[in-house]
Amino acid sequence: MANKGYRVERDSMGELRVPEQALWGAQTQRAVDNFPISGLPMPRGFIRALGLIKWAAAGANAELGLLKSGKAMAIQAAALEVAAGKHDAQFPIDVFQTGSGTSSNMNANEVIARLATKRPGSEVHPNDDVNMGQSSNDVIPTAIHVSAALEVSEALLPALAHLRLVIEKKAKETDDVVKTGRTHLMDAMPVRLGQELGGWAQQIANAEARLQDCLPRLTRLAQGGTAVGTGINAHPKFGKKVAVLLGEHTGVKFDVSRNLFESLSCQDTAVELSGHLRTLAVALMKIANDLRWMNSGPLAGLGEIALPGLQPGSSIMPGKVNPVIPEAVAMVAAQVIGNDATITVAGQSGNFQLNVMLPVVAYNLLQSIQLLSSASRVLADKAIEGFKVNHDKLAEALDRNPILVTAMNPVIGYEKGAAIAKKAYAERRPVRDVAAELTDLSSKEINRLLNARDLTKGGIKS
Repeated sequence: MANKGYRVERDSMGELRVPEQALWGAQTQRAVDNFPISGLPMPRGFIRALGLIKWAAAGANAELGLLKSGKAMAIQAAALEVAAGKHDAQFPIDVFQTGSGTSSNMNANEVIARLATKRPGSEVHPNDDVNMGQSSNDVIPTAIHVSAALEVSEALLPALAHLRLVIEKKAKETDDVVKTGRTHLMDAMPVRLGQELGGWAQQIANAEARLQDCLPRLTRLAQGGTAVGTGINAHPKFGKKVAVLLGEHTGVKFDVSRNLFESLSCQDTAVELSGHLRTLAVALMKIANDLRWMNSGPLAGLGEIALPGLQPGSSIMPGKVNPVIPEAVAMVAAQVIGNDATITVAGQSGNFQLNVMLPVVAYNLLQSIQLLSSASRVLADKAIEGFKVNHDKLAEALDRNPILVTAMNPVIGYEKGAAIAKKAYAERRPVRDVAAELTDLSSKEINRLLNARDLTKGGIKS
């Protein structure tokens, strides 16, 4: 068989051909054969988490006197190689597999066992040794939480902090720029550009706070529950030790779940996190679309700002430059919103003691985190940081904005104000000139009432 590029592996269902160079065994091969569905493997972050869990499990079992130190060290060394991404090609199983993720758990067990067995004096069994004290039913929920917690802590929260700081810096730089506000996409009372951007910064700050609030629940792990939550075949201290070791290794504080039955039977925390990611996606969509509108034109649109020109915008229209970064970010937002719908449906698929859509939860959750992390940095660095303000266009639109007459309502009344606004619109004249004709107010009083800068005070509470 080896001459044909295959070797024979055995499991409880019998013999199976496995590619000669593959590190996996029979159970992984059965999953490869059974699920030729999407060609999408489990994400890097998930494989990293599996490696870390197997590393911590071996360490915990060694501390508890259940696994000889030499064997534990061989498993741990192999598991860290998996966590570091040295063997990602050995994890070929499709996302759309058994709902418990058993195939991916056994994939990790088999690869780590084979790597560990290559070390002198080690004969490591994938189930008896690498999977000691574990079940796919607690390993996979733990991997979802660990991978998501690490990606949020290491990638998404830093990216959001960077985006917020870039927006805040730009808001400070543009706080003296007064522009026409818009509601319903129609002219409204003036705002400062810094205030407009400050609203974006607060949206991002709120997203950071929501994610931080979710982390304490995300870092509580199912490990130790084994098959149904009772902890069968696991030492009573095993789950706690795994959580402590994971925390020491990653710098993220993990703990064992307060209720292992809850942690196995549902994915409520993943659903919660996905909801926060969806909310962030909605915020980024809003910011991206504001940028697109403000940049529109440059002649026939609003033309309030000019985004950095990054690439030609048309294969047929020379000189055209499009808002490509906001468009990309908006597409990311749409994808994340769709991922959330998938996770919501998957979260409903907890039947009695186990959720049976775990792999698709992991895939969509990690994809959303990764997309939002990258998109936030790109939006900050390639759109917001470098846009230029078109001061003349803003001043022209503001000067001719009849809605400024709103500030005169307490003095002249709503009806008189409406008449001034309509006349100013119809004749395309500044509201100051029309107000001077239709009221008895002095020019000084009109200018005082219509001082655009003064009209932008307020709006932020300490």
